[in-house]
Amino acid sequence: MRANPLKVGLVFGLFLALWHAGWAALVATGIAQKLLDFVFWVHFLTPPYRVEPFALARAGILVGVTFGVGLVGGFVGALIWNAFHRARV
Repeated sequence: MRANPLKVGLVFGLFLALWHAGWAALVATGIAQKLLDFVFWVHFLTPPYRVEPFALARAGILVGVTFGVGLVGGFVGALIWNAFHRARV
């Protein structure tokens, strides 16, 4: 089965972008620090990080960059998949 590199790239890009948009929403609502503290606490760790105040431009960059990384990663991943799954003649 062959994969369409553009479609796979878009799916990966959208997934990562939506995931990070969710994180940006948590930062904007003030929930992010509590969540981060909880995640470290359940792993028996002391949280070394502090969530900074929300900035719309930075959130846009975060979402855009992660979309690009997912797009390229998915595209390359589909090309590799297709290289190992050549159509049989």
